[in-house]
Amino acid sequence: MKLSNIGDCGVICDFGNQVNREINSQVINLFHFMKLQIEEKKLVGLLNLAPSYNKLIINFDLKKTNSKKIIDFIEKIDLSKFNFKNDNKEWEIPICYDLSLDLENLSKNLKLDKEEIINIHLSTNFFIYMIGFIPGHPFMGDLDEKLYTSRLKTPRVKLSPGCVGIVEKFCNIYPFQSPGGWNIIGKTPTKLFDTKNNERPCLLSPGDGLKFKLISKEEFESLENEK
Repeated sequence: MKLSNIGDCGVICDFGNQVNREINSQVINLFHFMKLQIEEKKLVGLLNLAPSYNKLIINFDLKKTNSKKIIDFIEKIDLSKFNFKNDNKEWEIPICYDLSLDLENLSKNLKLDKEEIINIHLSTNFFIYMIGFIPGHPFMGDLDEKLYTSRLKTPRVKLSPGCVGIVEKFCNIYPFQSPGGWNIIGKTPTKLFDTKNNERPCLLSPGDGLKFKLISKEEFESLENEK
């Protein structure tokens, strides 16, 4: 792990450029450890912790601490001595491929039948590496190599909530209306971020597992109307 400044009020803990579950677990482990230090008031001035695939960004109040204090603290800890409670969940999320925007093009580009693409996607056990971009937005791996594909040359200006996209080894779900350049393989009626839920507004968390379940267009509309 490499530690360095990022701006005046941030420290980046860099675990390298690889994206895999082993490295991501180290990021999440450090995230939980630093969160515990904040809760127990062992470190003052920390404002925010932002974990990603292979990095953790720590933002702090420059009036209360500085990057040297934080870096010195992290360099002295041995995370292997800490066992944080693993409360990761396994999710089954419904998906309707009839509402795909790019399945036809994916079939041509990947030289696979649409049914084969769907079956591969359904059989994949996804791992949630991080939540970001917009609230509740999961970045999931690891997609079968047969479905590896590039971003759209021209991103869409507006995607509706629930669109499920794929790019390279990753899969995502757009929780809100937003722009996006991923290939939309289907759509889910599941609400990923609920502003009315104060305790757990974000449904998914880094480290969770997820598998998609096939539903028809009629089932999608029925579940959508229940929201």
